[in-house]
Amino acid sequence: MKQPAPGEQLQAFKAEFFKALAHPIRIRILEILVGGGRSVHELQEALGLDQPTVSQQLAVLRAKNIVEARKEGTGVRYAVRDASLREFLDAARRIFDNQLIGTQTMLRELRREARRR
Repeated sequence: MKQPAPGEQLQAFKAEFFKALAHPIRIRILEILVGGGRSVHELQEALGLDQPTVSQQLAVLRAKNIVEARKEGTGVRYAVRDASLREFLDAARRIFDNQLIGTQTMLRELRREARRR
């Protein structure tokens, strides 16, 4: 079996990272965790979700080394492994804002066009 080229391995690694982020709950968990560590219970309350759902999504993030778990007393606290994730999420938010601004501009133009008919 042919071994993947180093560039292909890197691209696959990047794709796996983005796949781990490809779920609305996981993104929301990360947005919360960049503000500081939280327990599953605290995440449940913040998200309005049940424990199995939150734990399942945390497991995906842990498997990709995006978050880490730290035993604290009888519980576990989760935190992002890399503080630069905050910058990454901020950059993504700016990109989304720019896309939405463009969409709003097109929507206004469509409304103007409809009124001219």
